[in-house]
Amino acid sequence: MSLAATHVHDLVGIGFGPSNLALAIALREHGGDPIDAVFFEKQPAFGWHRGMLIEGTTMQVSFLKDLVTMRNPASEYSFLRYLQDKGRLVDFINHKTMFPSRVEFHDYLEWAASSFTDEVEYGAEVVAVTPVTVDGTVEAFDVLVRAGGCADELTTRRTRNLVIAAGLEPFLPEGVVTEERVWHSEDLLDRLPTLRDPKRVIVVGAGQSAAEVTDHLHSTFPATEVCAVFAKYGYTPADDSSFANRIFDPVAVDHFYEAPEPVKAMLNDYHASTNYSVVDIDLIDELYRRHYQEKVQGVERLRIMNASRLTEVTKTPEGIRATVQFLPTGERTVLDADLLVYATGYRPGDPLTLLGEAGEYCHRLPSGSLRIGRDYRVATSDEVRCGIYVQGATEHTHGITSTLLSNTAVRAGEIVESIATRLRKNQPSYALSR
Repeated sequence: MSLAATHVHDLVGIGFGPSNLALAIALREHGGDPIDAVFFEKQPAFGWHRGMLIEGTTMQVSFLKDLVTMRNPASEYSFLRYLQDKGRLVDFINHKTMFPSRVEFHDYLEWAASSFTDEVEYGAEVVAVTPVTVDGTVEAFDVLVRAGGCADELTTRRTRNLVIAAGLEPFLPEGVVTEERVWHSEDLLDRLPTLRDPKRVIVVGAGQSAAEVTDHLHSTFPATEVCAVFAKYGYTPADDSSFANRIFDPVAVDHFYEAPEPVKAMLNDYHASTNYSVVDIDLIDELYRRHYQEKVQGVERLRIMNASRLTEVTKTPEGIRATVQFLPTGERTVLDADLLVYATGYRPGDPLTLLGEAGEYCHRLPSGSLRIGRDYRVATSDEVRCGIYVQGATEHTHGITSTLLSNTAVRAGEIVESIATRLRKNQPSYALSR
């Protein structure tokens, strides 16, 4: 089939979380020629970490770092415009906070996503990407989409550009598989209604999610013992100080991208405490207050098993049995529990898992990671004229903001400008120079 015989989109977006939602907005606000785009999202409706929308939890990023403000402060899709539309702008101002609740911010994302129902197909999973070759040149990609989880309902869309924003994948220690009594924290609120009067639960992890899960379980089940197990001696406070936060500035992406590899590694190491395995200090203080008060009262429901790790987990008729080793002495404690929750974070997925044959045209760095341009476009072989863009899996090239909301608005604008420029110039090659 020739390119002229079928419709060719300018852009197909894989995934429709905050990153590609920001991209859809940037496309709509783009001042040049219209860009024909369609997005596919395997979830049945818009959702962003629904399983961790715990009541009372707040965002760890300012509302000004929403989907648009850093790129276009006058956008009609800003968080402030959302508040005005909902009739809460004055109330939010009186609240005197820069950090809305996680539930409210998710409502903002849903509000923004509701304007793009004609451009997004939900319940649609991309299962394969095939290069379309004309006279030895890859002119487009055919994207195979499965609708509603039905293998028989397969459709193909053709596109000149792909933007992959498939999100993060839950990380579990090697050999761990979730099941009835073993969960990842991402499923907490979805599965919690199935838990009835637990005597003991175990939470593994030392980051924000782990502390929030520990706090929520301890508050939700007033007769339950909650054991927090982590290898650190104590929870580490998140570094959200003013100078440290400059690592999230848009210009820091330029600096990071141009830096030598040893400097990239150094910066990521220095500033890991802004994001990885850290906890808001207010939550740390609250957990310590509770822990101390229970010691005073002589009934310790909140057990902080620090400097420790799980060495063995087995199933029992009543639940699970976990062996916890205290690392300084090697002492082991056996715990029978109704539930084990791994709050062990997330990892970006490898974009090439979706690309299949198309991935053979992509270049990699000596480390094995994808070679990605400053405009978030994957480096490809010279015969590839179309573009593959990535949102999320670019920390090795663009820095720590790659998987965070902080730079989402600016990144979306940069990708739109890159695609628009290449479409306008109709350059003979979509390949990056090596």
